[in-house]
Parts: sequence; structure tokens; C-alpha cells
Amino acid sequence: MNIERRTLLKGMALGGLAGAAMGAFGLAMTKAMLGGQAQPLPTLVLVDGEAAGAAFLAGVGSSPAASKAEVQRTDLGLDFVLGLEKRLRSGQQQRIIGLVDDASAALILDLPRSSGARVQWLGQHSAAAGSSRHRLLSADSAQGCSLRLGQQLHACGGGFSLSEQHPLGGQPLNLAGAARSGGSAQWAASIGHDLASLGGADSSAAPRIANHYPALTGQFVSFSILV
Repeated sequence: MNIERRTLLKGMALGGLAGAAMGAFGLAMTKAMLGGQAQPLPTLVLVDGEAAGAAFLAGVGSSPAASKAEVQRTDLGLDFVLGLEKRLRSGQQQRIIGLVDDASAALILDLPRSSGARVQWLGQHSAAAGSSRHRLLSADSAQGCSLRLGQQLHACGGGFSLSEQHPLGGQPLNLAGAARSGGSAQWAASIGHDLASLGGADSSAAPRIANHYPALTGQFVSFSILV
């Protein structure tokens, strides 16, 4: 990938990613998808950055889906793209979740165009020293994840702002908190736990990992795609 294309992709805001995702999946975030799964679906977990990916995986590992989770590191190469496309066209019901940089997210979210996949969650996260911002787009099937994330952010003590929108209507959520301590990677673990647990009966919070991973800085995108 050349520098101009990578710069363009990394400059996409959540609105652009959301527009691309909604176009690709044909506004498939419908209430018909809300039937809960009695057992966790096979789950492909996509991560890239070391610190963010490790915290996200810690959350996934604490969920009921951990026993059926396969972890793959993302890249922008042809082998990764073809492998993911093949999996999307396999006909196997599964969930694809991840926390990646925005360039990787733009590529991943563009792939399932014709596979009938459904977006359950899309989030853009910006983390700096002592604070973080989270802009979320979620289906009803992900109800509660944003509030739990807000609770985790408040408990960690870093400054934060969180906004959630529902494309098919519903009350938007807006939360914020002033900094009481330094930043944390807890939010990444919380998202990993909740996205891996979607469709199941587990409503517990992610385990506290704040002392085990360094605070995150940078731009990240989280997603859950039901295939």
C-alpha cells in the first residue's frame, strides 16, 4: 500500500467508516438479528498493535467465547486479504471482532460486501496520556456494551468522553468524566470482553487489567461483524 492510500485511510473518521460499513452491509443492523445464541459462535479475533491487542485479547480470554476464539494478527498484505475473504465466503456462521488501527479497519470493513454479514458494533477510539475519546455505533444486539464501557472508564479514573448512536433509532448515549488519575488500557479489555460475549448470556464486566498493561495512546477502531 502506498503512502498516499495509507494516509487517506488513516484520515477516515467514524462517520466515513460508518457510511462505508452501512453501505457494504446494506443497513443489515435490523432487529431480526437479535436472537441470542445459546452457545458462543466461532469467533475470529483480529488485532494488530501490541499493547492494544494484548489488552483486547485479555478481555476476550475472560469471555465464554474464548474456547471458540481464533486469533489472527492483521496486516495490509494480499495474503491476509484473500484469507479473510475466503473465510467470509465459507458459509460458516461466525463472528469477527477486533481492535485495529483505522487503516486496517477500513480494509476489513470493505471486504464483506457480498457475504450477507451484519455489523453489530463499530467504534472509533482515540487515546492520549490520561484521557480517551470513544465514538460508537451499535445495533440493539450490542445494547449495554457502551454503558459498561463507560462504567469501566469512570472506574479507571482517566478523563474520557463517550458517545453512542443507534442507526435505526433509539436514545443516544453521552457520557464524560474528568481525569482523576492516569490513562489505562482497561477500555480495550472491556470492549474485547463485551464483543466476544455478544449473543450469549454473560453480562459480567471484563476483569481489571489496568496494572498489567501500559496506558494506550493512538487511534483505534473496534468492530463486531456477524457472518
